[in-house]
Amino acid sequence: MTSSVFSSIEPGIPNEIFALHEEFCNDPYKKKVDLVKGAYRTDEGKPWVLPVVRKTEIILANDENTFHESEHFLGSSEFTYAATSLLLGENSVAIQDKRTLGVQTLGGTGALSIGAQFLKKCLGRSHFYLSDPHWKAYEIIIMQAGFEKSSCYRYWNAEKQYIDMDGLSEDLSKAEPNSVVLLQACAHNPTGCDPTPEQWAKIASLMKKNRLFPFFDIAYQGLASGDMDKDAETVRYFVDQGFELMCAQSFSKNFGLYGERVGSLTIVSNCAHTMPHIASKMINIAEGNYLVPPLHGSRIVASVLKKPALFQEWQSCVKTMLNRIIAMRSGLKKRLEALKTPGSWDHITSQRGMFCLIGLAPAQIEYLRKKHHVYTLENGRMNVAALTPSNLDHVAWSIHDTVLNAKG
Repeated sequence: MTSSVFSSIEPGIPNEIFALHEEFCNDPYKKKVDLVKGAYRTDEGKPWVLPVVRKTEIILANDENTFHESEHFLGSSEFTYAATSLLLGENSVAIQDKRTLGVQTLGGTGALSIGAQFLKKCLGRSHFYLSDPHWKAYEIIIMQAGFEKSSCYRYWNAEKQYIDMDGLSEDLSKAEPNSVVLLQACAHNPTGCDPTPEQWAKIASLMKKNRLFPFFDIAYQGLASGDMDKDAETVRYFVDQGFELMCAQSFSKNFGLYGERVGSLTIVSNCAHTMPHIASKMINIAEGNYLVPPLHGSRIVASVLKKPALFQEWQSCVKTMLNRIIAMRSGLKKRLEALKTPGSWDHITSQRGMFCLIGLAPAQIEYLRKKHHVYTLENGRMNVAALTPSNLDHVAWSIHDTVLNAKG
């Protein structure tokens, strides 16, 4: 056998989503259902190009001034201003005082990555706190950015199907000062349950008292409540309370631009004079990662956000997606109740956003997949946007049978 410098490398940890997707693709069962991949689907189970996105692409293609030269290290200023304004509001005092910086990134994960790198390299932060449960990629991204330790704060009471506010409060009150806390602004992944305004106020108070740095992630703006401002109000509240913070934005879900990797990192400081220094460091980090971000997706987003007619059409598209998701939640709950499936299924409709934490044990999730070919993550997170009128009955019956016959 020929020797290789790579022969000592052992296999990496499998990505659960891709492993399940591969298993799904190789599954010959005709009624199989993929509720793993976090992407919006139509009633026919197909990807949806938002009409406003298609229209904007045509406009850009027919514009002779559209070029393909690379942009600034921090991306398109037109895009980052539009993204920051969507997040903080056009009348944001922080924007008016020039205390914000927007950085175009490779999707929301890119924003998390370079933001974490900045916090570690430039501010010396080393301890990150994540909700329990959380999206598994968070920890991978944070630790690869150089953080030395990650911990969890209690978030979800699986038995009672609501936020464990007592546990969350206790954990944040005991968190190591000057640590970074990741907070999902809306449509929490995977639980689909967000704190109330009163609970957010308590979280902010605890974080301020314990000198904790907020790092928000907002991947579903508009897909939680249907209102862009309402879905961003938590981030705006923290800014109004005097917090300095970071927020990673993704336009994959609410624009359907999954493959274009359109993201933005917004940094809010309390001092305008610090912004040029922050920008110079972010340029260094971007240069060392990918040099400059791509143009196509950011042009689409910027064009839609800055033109009132297109913006209104986009909001209508987002509400179309949200209304279908709500209908699928309601349809699944009604079918389970009609089948008299043991347990309460109110959480299916009380949770919001694209994901539902269905509440089955790992052994039941395996039974659901092996016997009924319904694929979800091991923790029971299912993509409600992948439910359709044609697969709802099969999914409901499969869950019903699983609850009756699989131990959990």
